Amino acid sequence: MNSNETQAWSADVPRDARLVQETLAAVAPAAEDLVSHFYALLFVDRPDLRAMFPPMMDAQRDRLLAALLRLATGAHAPAAQREFLRQLGRDHRKYGVLPEHYAAVGSALIGALARYCGDRWSAAARDAWMALYGWAAGIMIDAAEEDAAVSPPWWDARIVAHEHRAPDIAVITVAPDRPLPYRPGQHVTVETPWWPRVWRHYSIANAPRADGLLELHVRALPAGWVSQALVHHARVGDHIRLGPARGALVMRGESLRRALCIAGGTGLAPIKALVEHMAQRQLAHQAYVFIGARHSSELYDVRSLALMSEMYSWLHVVPTVSEELSFDGARGTLPDIVARYGNWHDHDVFISGSSAMVRATTSRLTLDLGVAPGRLLTESLDTVSRGERMLGPG
Repeated sequence: MNSNETQAWSADVPRDARLVQETLAAVAPAAEDLVSHFYALLFVDRPDLRAMFPPMMDAQRDRLLAALLRLATGAHAPAAQREFLRQLGRDHRKYGVLPEHYAAVGSALIGALARYCGDRWSAAARDAWMALYGWAAGIMIDAAEEDAAVSPPWWDARIVAHEHRAPDIAVITVAPDRPLPYRPGQHVTVETPWWPRVWRHYSIANAPRADGLLELHVRALPAGWVSQALVHHARVGDHIRLGPARGALVMRGESLRRALCIAGGTGLAPIKALVEHMAQRQLAHQAYVFIGARHSSELYDVRSLALMSEMYSWLHVVPTVSEELSFDGARGTLPDIVARYGNWHDHDVFISGSSAMVRATTSRLTLDLGVAPGRLLTESLDTVSRGERMLGPG
């Protein structure tokens, strides 16, 4: 694809979503082979791009397939896709993606589809995919260029404190090399020197501070390259990289409110930042914070919030466990305990934790307790930790 074709990719709307979906269905039985062939074509054409990708490509292959599915199934609703693509374009800056890279990716994509699509492939199908990918690439390129005018692609940061709070949990404080703007409740991506080009999301656990320090809560997952490195190998003085702050688990407006905050595991991090923000700005009439874990040993940061509750009469902190009969406090699942404490229909609700906990708690609040869905803001640790990518490195 030449530069003229790249310019043509800026077409306002992809024209034939049906053909795109039909060809994607045709290649579905050979999806893994298609993705492998895509990367082979890309790296043969542009071997210099291999260094932008992580050493192990398994997760990257899954992300590409998910991205193709999202592009194809969303082609009929370009307006809904636009902001998603703009965010991807901004995020891809930290990988070193440049506008000219999109042409190579597009060529490899078309080549892989043509090989595995069989008799479903045609000039019309090629044109449909070109239009769709070009539309997406154009939006991403424009968003990246706009973002470059106001923000660096990443921040270098030094670890200034590292504290193990449980065998698999560390609270890490980092000092970025320049101010990193964010809103309480948002997360950043982290790259470590132990696994270059592998980025993972972690929520910031404090409201913005004058010294610019950021607190991260990290649980070492069994197969988590970045989390294992941060918990078990990182030390004070080590340097990591941070991507720009993202995420929508943030307060809407600055008015006084009644707040219900529900955190499972390290989902406590964004909740803690929100509570700090309420305290700094005096934004709460009343706030209940339910912190859930299986065992009391996993309530790794309850003391800091308990100390805050002693300072602020409007703040009530309720530690809970689900699998420890001897625990001297609230026992049970978070949805059940929250329901036992009363009616929350007049509260703004913030929920952060595993996908299962978020789903169960959301269902209990909206279906059983009558909380309007519009009052809920949620963030799943599973979704955030996986992240989303389009066609670039991940």
